Amino acid sequence: MSEFDANISTDTKAILGLQLPTDPRWINLAQISLEDVLIDHAYCEQKAATSCISIIQRYSQKEELVNALAPIVTEEWGHFRLVLAELKKRGWSLGKQRRDEYVNALIQFCQKGGSEEGRFLDQLLMMAMIEARSCERFKRLSEGLDDAYLRKFYRRFMESEAGHYTLFIELAETYIDKEKVRRRWQEWLAHESEIMKTLETRGDRMH
Repeated sequence: MSEFDANISTDTKAILGLQLPTDPRWINLAQISLEDVLIDHAYCEQKAATSCISIIQRYSQKEELVNALAPIVTEEWGHFRLVLAELKKRGWSLGKQRRDEYVNALIQFCQKGGSEEGRFLDQLLMMAMIEARSCERFKRLSEGLDDAYLRKFYRRFMESEAGHYTLFIELAETYIDKEKVRRRWQEWLAHESEIMKTLETRGDRMH
C-alpha cells in the first residue's frame, strides 16, 4: 500500500495533503443550488471517464496503467449514470456543460514541452489533484447538506474518489522515480492552493 493511501475517517487535509480547504461558505451556497451542483457533478464524472480513456489510448503500451484505469472508466461512467438518475428523479435535466475554471487552471500548470516523462507525470498528477479536491468537496456535501439522502449519496462518492486519488499517484510511482513524483506532487499542491485563492466561491460548481 502506498504511503499516500489514507483512512477517510481522519481529517481531510491530512488525508489529501490539500493546503487550502474549501471555503466554508461553499456548502451553504451549494445547499441552495443543488440542481446546478448535480448537473456540474454529472459532467465531472463524464469527463473523468473520458480522460481515463484518453490516457489509456495515449499510453497503451503501459500495461499496468491500462489494467488499472480500465475499471475506473467503467466506475466513473457508472457514477455519471447515478447522478443522471438522481437528476431525473428530482425532475431536473442534465442541461448544458459549464466552463470548468478550476480544471482549466490546472491544465495551464501541466508541462507542455520538455520530456515525455514529465508530461506523463503531470497528466497523472493533475488527475490525482482533481480527484483529491473532488473527494474533499464530496466530504463537505456528505456532512453539510440538509438532505439526508444526499448526505449518504455523497458519502459513497467521497469514498470512491479517495481511492482514485491514490491510484493516480501510485501509477506515477510505478513508472517514474518516487522522489521525483513526490517533489512534483508538492509543487502541484502548492499551485492548487493558489488557484483556490483566486477562484470565486460559487455554489453552482463542484470545483
